[in-house]
Amino acid sequence: MKNVVLVHGGFVDGAGWEGVYQILKKDGYNVTVVQNPTVTLEDDVAATRRALAAQDGPTILVGHSYGGAVITEAGNDPKVAGLVYITAFALDKGESVNTLIQSAPPGAPVPPILPPQGGFLFLDRAKFAASFAADVSKEKAQFMADSQVPWGLGAVAGTITSPAWKAKPSWYLIVTEDKMIPPDAQRMMAKRAGATVAETKGSHAIYVSHPEVVAGLIEQAAKKQLG
Repeated sequence: MKNVVLVHGGFVDGAGWEGVYQILKKDGYNVTVVQNPTVTLEDDVAATRRALAAQDGPTILVGHSYGGAVITEAGNDPKVAGLVYITAFALDKGESVNTLIQSAPPGAPVPPILPPQGGFLFLDRAKFAASFAADVSKEKAQFMADSQVPWGLGAVAGTITSPAWKAKPSWYLIVTEDKMIPPDAQRMMAKRAGATVAETKGSHAIYVSHPEVVAGLIEQAAKKQLG
């Protein structure tokens, strides 16, 4: 079986993967979508490891945005044959999403994250579409804004102990109009990980707006690593 496990990022849940999921299923892949609690990095890594434990063999592990931090840690699992980062945090040992956000280059777009409420972060609903989902339909972007999943400070501050990309081959989709993770930061992380890089125009929600582009890169990784 050709296995793919999809891991979502902060502020959203696994339902955003539906378009990518449908393409991969049609092309014969066995696809699992992880539902991260996004409260702590440890819990999200554990959720992803449970999904990997259920796979019947080698698996391509895919992460979007904060999901990149999750797959960087969970990807050390022996079943993982390759990692695919979709405009995601490919962090190094000791780094967290926080450390990368704080070192954003001057002039980079500042995501409209509201002050923490009870240990959780939310994006300003009125600015959600422009920052996260600029190329998604107005109705869908509104739904994403109104169905936000609270992102725990423990997830944002969770640090990587052993980056899987040091031992496993990786692919990285750089999204050139991303207003959440600056393209230059994406390029830096992809280069550092030695990833095979693809570039496309689009928003941070590229997996929703252009699932065919995302599925294409996942299938490229799968063909190379799963045969």
